[in-house]
Amino acid sequence: MIAKAAKVEKVTALHAKFGGAKAAILADYSGLNVQQMAELRSQLREVIVELHVVKNTLARRAIEDTGFVPLAGHFVGPTSVAFSQHDAVTMAKALTEYAKKEPKLNMRVGFVEGQILSPEQITALAELPPREVLLGRMLASMQSPLAGLVGVFQGVLRQFVYVLQAVKDAKEQSSHNE
Repeated sequence: MIAKAAKVEKVTALHAKFGGAKAAILADYSGLNVQQMAELRSQLREVIVELHVVKNTLARRAIEDTGFVPLAGHFVGPTSVAFSQHDAVTMAKALTEYAKKEPKLNMRVGFVEGQILSPEQITALAELPPREVLLGRMLASMQSPLAGLVGVFQGVLRQFVYVLQAVKDAKEQSSHNE
């Protein structure tokens, strides 16, 4: 049994993790051995995601006064929590890829920007293109109407120049005929 001071320390540390996180995903890790957990942690570390195995009662205390309070009912059974302070999509991708390779990792629930996500929604989040690609697509969609407008103006200007050229040619022709 953990001493009271150690429990307080763990709750404080977990509270800080939840307080600084933009997103979290809870997963059931039962069936994974120590080596598999170490491999998962290593893969998550590469994308700046932390994975912690938590005691449910301590985790429930740790989420108090954070945005993650709606997760309280999901701390049941063997629970691991992945925290991301940067990018929920990258975290979801890494966990989903590992779960495909090792089906014993069962994602239970995610929490991103105040929304609880089901395992299916976590998978859908993982399939989103990277942020840079999405920003590029958005920029391209914003540019296309402008490009069309520029094309229209160029066409009008081109027609105007043709009319001016025709008037000039007509005047030259009439001056040569006189």
